[in-house]
Amino acid sequence: MSKSSRFEFVQDKKGVKWDLLLYIPTLVALVSIAAQFWFNGEQNITYLLVFMTTMIFLIAFNRIAKTRLMILPSSAIALDVSHKSVRLELRNGEAIDMVKDVRFFSDTAGKSIGLSGLDGEGKKQQQVFHKGQFSSESSFSEAKALLRVFR
Repeated sequence: MSKSSRFEFVQDKKGVKWDLLLYIPTLVALVSIAAQFWFNGEQNITYLLVFMTTMIFLIAFNRIAKTRLMILPSSAIALDVSHKSVRLELRNGEAIDMVKDVRFFSDTAGKSIGLSGLDGEGKKQQQVFHKGQFSSESSFSEAKALLRVFR
């Protein structure tokens, strides 16, 4: 039987602040530019900018609510890593076993990691984990080392 390591996640409040500092000025700028175009009579560009603003808002909301604060039902709250598979426990009580084509990705800054793979039903699963979600920096490093098997 292969040994597995379990990592439970915590909310990444510091990451939320950084995300808000990134997304709020971007959204405000897009809305301001859209308003300028609207009042200058160029509605087609306004519609495009409002669409872009909406998409960026949805991306920001998903990133903050799912990965940073983990309040959505599909948010991962724990990670179990063994040599053959990866198990994700979700907030809604479900568990996902990634058993096939599991791939590990790390960003160049070393502040987040990504996992993708197929679950037991053949559905594609993808998750991103941030350094701040781990209880300590050593547990983040340990998880990264264990997941390198799936590169």
